[in-house]
Amino acid sequence: MKIIYVDNNATTRVAPEVYEAMKPYFTDDYFNPSSMYEPARQTGHAISEARKTIADCLGHVDAKEILFTGGATESNNTAIIGTAHGNPNRRHIITTTVEHPAVLEVCKELERSGYKVTYIGVDRDGKLDVREFIQALSPSTLLVSIMHANNETGVIFPIDQLSRITKQTDAAIVFHTDATQTVGKLPIDLVQGLPYVDLLSFSGHKLHAPKGVGVLFMRRGTRCRPFMLGGHQEEGRRAGTENVPFIIALAKALSLAMENREKDEAQIERMRDRLEKTLSDKIPSVQVNGKGATRLPNTLNISFHYIEGEGMLFQLSACGICASSGSACTSGSLEPSHVLRAMKVPFTAVHGSVRFSLSRYNTDEDIDTIIEVFPQIVANLRKLSPYWDNERNAPRTDALKLVQ
Repeated sequence: MKIIYVDNNATTRVAPEVYEAMKPYFTDDYFNPSSMYEPARQTGHAISEARKTIADCLGHVDAKEILFTGGATESNNTAIIGTAHGNPNRRHIITTTVEHPAVLEVCKELERSGYKVTYIGVDRDGKLDVREFIQALSPSTLLVSIMHANNETGVIFPIDQLSRITKQTDAAIVFHTDATQTVGKLPIDLVQGLPYVDLLSFSGHKLHAPKGVGVLFMRRGTRCRPFMLGGHQEEGRRAGTENVPFIIALAKALSLAMENREKDEAQIERMRDRLEKTLSDKIPSVQVNGKGATRLPNTLNISFHYIEGEGMLFQLSACGICASSGSACTSGSLEPSHVLRAMKVPFTAVHGSVRFSLSRYNTDEDIDTIIEVFPQIVANLRKLSPYWDNERNAPRTDALKLVQ
């Protein structure tokens, strides 16, 4: 059975070019870059070149502002906890209700330590309430941490506007964004486009590099204490021997993504839009979550009223189609998506969401297959639903009142 992988917001396949670029650093150039002999110095030089490549892809920032980590979760922890420890006189943090757990759980932990955290809400399209954000800024605000785009819905937040408002209100407030879903998909220019962002996180495995490597951009002058303690690596900002093969891979992956971004984006968005329109036309009682907002070109989060997402995913999997119901980091939970709940998605649909997230490796044939099998999967599950009138192929009249 052919596997059709449409869960690229969870992870991506390693690009062949990336795999080839990293291979020598497992077998031939395996040296510890902190050692003094010549082969080790060459390995250290390779890391420096990778750092510069990534810096250039982010708007030609200073390469010294690029900090390598073990992934976006570590980058987010470093940004938030490091900023809190580096600025002890302020104890107020602003974030949103729809952040990834790698931000939300850190903020909750700081709340337990006595910090005040303000969670900004979103509307039914997943758009941030900018007025609420402005009102939340205060003299005690230490940090703003708001994602660039939501991992479940693909809704893009106006980070340029929010960071500018933050710095115009109080230049001492540190602004962090989790850009895990946007780096490699959208143009990121930290010099011209996002000059007020102090800290930016992302990981390699969302852009066709391996799992286990990430970046924290740390603008020069930002007060952020190290999170990982030990050796002197990363100029004392992150201890631990550098993961050389994966660092090389990340630089190659980001370079490829930016080189082909516009062409890939147009192709991916065309496929996403065709899938969205066809499923919406063929299946009754559906809603596209985030449809009224600006979204990532690869992401479709669509809810099917009166059925469970888990059942749809099992049947899709039986057809070789790999999708998800939201964040892979919370897939073990039976609770409905905190993102969709924040968007006030109705009770009848909040459990029945499926996220399709595409990549440059998807094809029109993949989309054709999903369109062919998915309407019947939904129809079969609705036959079992107490809320569905099978004769009319529509919701029961008394079920409509559940859709608010």
